Amino acid sequence: MLEKDRISYFYDGDVGNVYFGPNHPMKPHRLCMTHHLVLSYGLHKKMEIYRPHKAYPIELAQFHSADYVEFLHRITPDTKHLYSSELTRFNLREDCPVFDNLFEFCQIYAGGTLDAARRLNHKTCDIAINWAGGLHHAKKCEASGFCYINDLVLGILELLKYHARVLYIDIDVHHGDGVEEAFYFTDRVMTVSFHKYGDLFFPGTGDIKDIGEREGKYYSINIPLKDGIDDSSFTRLFKTIIAKVVETYLPGAIVLQCGADSLARDRLGCFNLSIEGSTVTGGGGYTKENVARFLDMEFYFGIFFAEIPNNEYIEYFAPHYTLKVPNLNMDNLNSKTYLSSIKVQVMESLRSIQHAPGVQMQEVRLSVLLVVDYVHLLLHGETFQAKQIPPDFYIPDFDEDELDPDERVDQHTQDKQIHRDDEYYEGDNDNDQDDGTR
Repeated sequence: MLEKDRISYFYDGDVGNVYFGPNHPMKPHRLCMTHHLVLSYGLHKKMEIYRPHKAYPIELAQFHSADYVEFLHRITPDTKHLYSSELTRFNLREDCPVFDNLFEFCQIYAGGTLDAARRLNHKTCDIAINWAGGLHHAKKCEASGFCYINDLVLGILELLKYHARVLYIDIDVHHGDGVEEAFYFTDRVMTVSFHKYGDLFFPGTGDIKDIGEREGKYYSINIPLKDGIDDSSFTRLFKTIIAKVVETYLPGAIVLQCGADSLARDRLGCFNLSIEGSTVTGGGGYTKENVARFLDMEFYFGIFFAEIPNNEYIEYFAPHYTLKVPNLNMDNLNSKTYLSSIKVQVMESLRSIQHAPGVQMQEVRLSVLLVVDYVHLLLHGETFQAKQIPPDFYIPDFDEDELDPDERVDQHTQDKQIHRDDEYYEGDNDNDQDDGTR
């Protein structure tokens, strides 16, 4: 990371308060753990901290169907028994349950990715981080794989208003199917996914032969991996492929989804990567302490800290209290011959790329997102239309002069009145006290 890079970091504590239900592997509280690592390391003093706005339904409908968004807005645990057919239609089942504050949860994490993209578009930062985002399985009209709203697609659509080409990189152990599907017919976005493939592993997509169609042919790149891939194998493969992708495609912005479920010992994963071997939206990761370790290490781009500073969640990192996730003693089923064949096929696809005549290829300074009218990305090779929206269009929906000083207001409304400069720093407006209380 360059010293001059300006970093924007998006976080809302409310995103960690939702509960998917007993025995569900998705634990949003992991985000609170990660945020406390950020604070304990003093990283908040190195970044600009923002609480994201809650994305409006019309913003979510830039990609998702209006009836799906409306249903998410309407459904609650108390009323879901009235909508059995809709629950099936929109795939709100065991993996994607209906829980309290579901729609607000979606608004917060999607709002963070949208805000991050807008700051990049308006050149007010070089790197934007939303660790609550990265929900890459959600489809246009249905939930999938713990994901309800695909904030990554929304963020990419926002970036496309200002950038001719956007590169999406996904190293979650699961294939980034929702993002690939959204941009499968366009050359405006190149998707690159490193993931486990085969053995009926979810979501079952991401074959190396899936390369895109029509104008998007060769712009979907899949790197299907087998169980047990280790640090050295993954690092060599990743560096070789991504270097060639960036050299060939020359993106104006990169969206990086780093699901921590690619780490060794993840309860849903099957790779054997340590944090040092992993290369910022968040994404998967279903062992809470590993997620917090991984995301914090990503922020330092590989710098390893020997000991975790004291914080509210320190005991989760016992007994060694370090960020390190040790490798497992397991076989790497990815032979050198197999990985070499993947590289050969990817390089052949990249050599086949013919850039759109109207999109001039030139080197640009990259923006990195470390995921109205409807925005129309017509996935049949037609035109892309986008309505330009000022970066500050989302004005708070209250008037300070009309507020009753004796009336209680919810925490989010109070938060919107806090100036960013003091939001996570010492002083009266510090929301995270030394004793861990809020």
